[in-house]
Amino acid sequence: QLRLVESGGGLVQAGGSLRLSCAASGRFFRTYGMGWFRRTPGQEREFVASISRSGGGTYYADSVKGRFTISRDNDNSTVDLQMNSLQSEDTAVYYCAAGPASSNLVRHYTYWGQGTQVTVSS
Repeated sequence: QLRLVESGGGLVQAGGSLRLSCAASGRFFRTYGMGWFRRTPGQEREFVASISRSGGGTYYADSVKGRFTISRDNDNSTVDLQMNSLQSEDTAVYYCAAGPASSNLVRHYTYWGQGTQVTVSS
């Protein structure tokens, strides 16, 4: 069992930056692949970024590549998402997720946080 809690969301102007953090409580955090997803009203959850169990492998959606960076700290059971050059299209609720391996698919993740709102004003 893994409990995930996101933080760091908020309101930012276009071109600005935010850093999201996901804190995990439970055992064996380092055995989970981690991902960030986002959802806008009326849409399905969309893949943003993922990171392997060791942190050595990362994968990004094309829409955020070069602007977002995912990282993890296995000693402190956290995974972060640094978001730079934010655009209005990045406005969404952002979710942290954990699964057996890192993936870009929602169905591959077992545990989910409650989400944190990111709003980018243009």
